[in-house]
Amino acid sequence: MQRIAVLPGDGIGTEVTAAARTVLDAVTRRHGIELAYDDFDWSCRRYLEHGAMMPDGGLEQLRPYDAILLGAVGWPGVPDHVSLWGLLIPIRRTFRQYVNLRPIRVFEGVGSPLRDAGAVDFVVVRENVEGEYSEIGGRFNRGFPDEMAVQESVFTRAGVSRIADYALTLARGRRSYLTWATKSNGIVHTMPFWDEVLAERAAAFPDVRTDREHIDALAAKLVLQPGRFDVIVASNLFGDILSDLAAAVAGSIGIAPSANLDPTRTFPSMFEPVHGSAPDIAGQGLANPVGAIWSAALMLEHLGHPAAAADVLRAVERSLADPAGRTRDLGGEADTAAAVRAVVGHLSGS
Repeated sequence: MQRIAVLPGDGIGTEVTAAARTVLDAVTRRHGIELAYDDFDWSCRRYLEHGAMMPDGGLEQLRPYDAILLGAVGWPGVPDHVSLWGLLIPIRRTFRQYVNLRPIRVFEGVGSPLRDAGAVDFVVVRENVEGEYSEIGGRFNRGFPDEMAVQESVFTRAGVSRIADYALTLARGRRSYLTWATKSNGIVHTMPFWDEVLAERAAAFPDVRTDREHIDALAAKLVLQPGRFDVIVASNLFGDILSDLAAAVAGSIGIAPSANLDPTRTFPSMFEPVHGSAPDIAGQGLANPVGAIWSAALMLEHLGHPAAAADVLRAVERSLADPAGRTRDLGGEADTAAAVRAVVGHLSGS
């Protein structure tokens, strides 16, 4: 029995988490997998009621679980930095989830906004716990004309080495091609260091072809030539932006999954769709559940159930190929419930 902590969060997070649970129930029955779930109401609603996104000792409550399934967090009236630093980032950092894995595909039936997207199937590997999203910095002279803010970036040799090794190993198991994002022509200290460590680690993988791309050129190439990429590794900020751009290239951020991984498996890893809580459509049954369902498939794979994960992804592919299984943001006819029924139906028939 593997234990899953479920954090539905806010807005459509609760809806897509329920959708993912329905699909997980179907596929685990089919494969004889036993998962046990515990729900946590940690959210912006909790913050508004109690002044904190999670209770004291919340991280210790999560520590014994095998994985964490998250919906989305964010709600009007709660600043984004409060919701993010009150829940998501502490989980990532306390549990050493230094890999943020975001696969990108253009599925049959899902139109890319690009005229000639072609075959798109790549993975963005984002460094997830250091880089530009550090806690080092502060504000000075608040409220005065000379007020200033300082935010420090932190790149460690250990941190860059481990994300490089993860990305290179992943590329070796795919099409043996790694692209790393940089901006060493303009950011004079951290990015040259990033490049140096990436090049050192790549030397141990002579079978993996590597390219270094400045982030601005890489963003353009993701739009102009998305089919050329296999694995892209990037720092925390660059990876965050690139993966959202890549999801748009693939047709919708609503289908994009992510995994926050501790590859050592010392701590639980966390799985979540890339999209936000979408307060404007919450409660209307319009949410696209695919990002959450695909994230659940990534969770199954991480937990050691690759066949079940493959079944879920195959069912998603088949449901998206039919307009009746696609939500309206993808040009289809389905509400959230119908999209889930389509995936479960294809699971039953696979």
